[in-house]
Amino acid sequence: MMRISMSLPRKILNDFDDVLKDRGYQSRSKGIRDALKDYILRYQWMNEIEGERIGVITAIYDHHYTGVMEDLTEIQYDYKNYINSTMHVHMADKYCLEVIIVHGDVKYLRDLTEKIMRLKGVEHVKLTSTLASEDQ
Repeated sequence: MMRISMSLPRKILNDFDDVLKDRGYQSRSKGIRDALKDYILRYQWMNEIEGERIGVITAIYDHHYTGVMEDLTEIQYDYKNYINSTMHVHMADKYCLEVIIVHGDVKYLRDLTEKIMRLKGVEHVKLTSTLASEDQ
């Protein structure tokens, strides 16, 4: 085993500890290992998917963060051939939810998702997709 240290916002750590308690974990380290394994498996699974997909990208971001809305718009414009529709929702004083309906080769949908994920001010991004053809 390797020992690491990490910095987390207090709220995330408190929420994580609550989940660990609810799930009956005896140690924070075990919970972090399981969460990291799940993250890696999801990433690997998404990278194995191929072909034409239809899906939804959800992104939660802090609209007070300078430039995030402009950057998000620019990325969406760059991928306009893969975006069918978008919806913008004001969640609270600080956060907005962007819902993006996408259709196309999954490699471009992954690319779009990862570019949004890298934006400063973006808190959470998730791509959910399914086959676009009737041959499921």
